[in-house]
Amino acid sequence: MALFLSTHINKVDKKGRVSVPAQFRDQLSAEAFQGIVLFRSHAHPALEGFAWSYMEEISRRLENFDLFSAEQDDLATTVFGESVQLAFDGEGRVVLPVDLMQFAGVVEQAAFVGLGNKFQIWDAAELEKRRTEARRNVRDKNLTLPKGEAA
Repeated sequence: MALFLSTHINKVDKKGRVSVPAQFRDQLSAEAFQGIVLFRSHAHPALEGFAWSYMEEISRRLENFDLFSAEQDDLATTVFGESVQLAFDGEGRVVLPVDLMQFAGVVEQAAFVGLGNKFQIWDAAELEKRRTEARRNVRDKNLTLPKGEAA
């Protein structure tokens, strides 16, 4: 499964093309779909990005809800109904849809932020605010990682 690390800020051209960081593309090289899946974040002015295989995992998790429940329908609508598959071009770029760029405030630069199984795409200035908020939350709430399962 892909593991996304670090932060990369890349230029967005006038057509909305942006190069997906090489480290991210390397993590996606074994995927059946050579590209990324994006949708609007439910919590931030950012885009959520995933490998195709992780979208399959999200679909499996949705099976834990009753099929026709309001919760399952709402989540499926906002995740799958609003997702876009963006294939890499020959240079490792994708074309960001205008509506997603507007949602995230991405104009000239896209900040790709690795978050483990997923990544986010931010406007660089907004990302710095988010980083400050996240550091403060970790400190103020004394957050730590849960214990892992014994091997």
